[in-house]
Amino acid sequence: LMAMVVLLGCNSTPSNVPVIGFVDAFEDNTIAQAKKGFFDALAQKGYSESKGNIKVIYRNAQGSIPTLTQIVKYMQSEQVTLLATCPSLSTVTAVQSKTKIPIFMMVAPMPDLMKITDPNGKAPANLFGVGENLAYIDTSFLLIPTLLQKPQLTVGMIFNQSEPQSVEAIERIKSLAANNNINLVYLPVNTSADVQLVTQSLLNKKIDAFFANPDNTVFASFETIAKACNQAKVPIFTSEAGLVSRGAVAAFGADIYDWGFQSGEQAADFLAKGNTNGLTYTIVKTRKRVYNATVAATFGLKVPATFQAIQ
Repeated sequence: LMAMVVLLGCNSTPSNVPVIGFVDAFEDNTIAQAKKGFFDALAQKGYSESKGNIKVIYRNAQGSIPTLTQIVKYMQSEQVTLLATCPSLSTVTAVQSKTKIPIFMMVAPMPDLMKITDPNGKAPANLFGVGENLAYIDTSFLLIPTLLQKPQLTVGMIFNQSEPQSVEAIERIKSLAANNNINLVYLPVNTSADVQLVTQSLLNKKIDAFFANPDNTVFASFETIAKACNQAKVPIFTSEAGLVSRGAVAAFGADIYDWGFQSGEQAADFLAKGNTNGLTYTIVKTRKRVYNATVAATFGLKVPATFQAIQ
């Protein structure tokens, strides 16, 4: 059924109107903020469907890799002016399709972390938008001892082995934990269907905190993780600011809306100029220390005034 939906044609569009193909890999309330930011940036620059000066084709793969591949092929057949891809899975799929269409990524790691660079370390020539490196994870992870203030901590994590940025994050955090006298327990998951069982396995190991790292499976299954952790009275910390409103205690990480907005500004520049001259992918600009006041109070945690409260 999904393939049929994907392959349905769209109404004809005047040839002078740019067509934006927006590709989402799955449904997620946090990641959806990037899409809003992207189109808000375009609107601020004067581009919107209501004005009739752009046409948008939006597709969501609902977590299906075959459907995601079909969506990208469909966008190519429609000869869209640009591809907006969110999150990393959509970007990787678009790059692997060998399309020449400009790709504006968001909610994705930098190209080297996605393993999409050539042997010389060069990213695809048609890749633009906004990525993230893993340096911010150090600050994010160390929120745990700062806020919990226990002499010996055990922190649990899950990660999808098929996501390069998640594997890289685990390796980074292993060293970080060892250097800060933190016992790290981590277990792999393959799909969202595994998350409930694996999270419970972690909780059975008597962890003091759960760390939600930059992993699409964690994003998609966060409510399942939060429910299990709350029942076990284990606080969640994260490197993803968008997860705080969904039940994590605190985060230092990118603002997902601003991430999409930053990519949308680039896309608007491309539309205005009609070419990609001078454009290149860049790193996310806005990172915040945020906390969920309700959740923090539930766990009796005092959060510094430097953190921004969000719900």
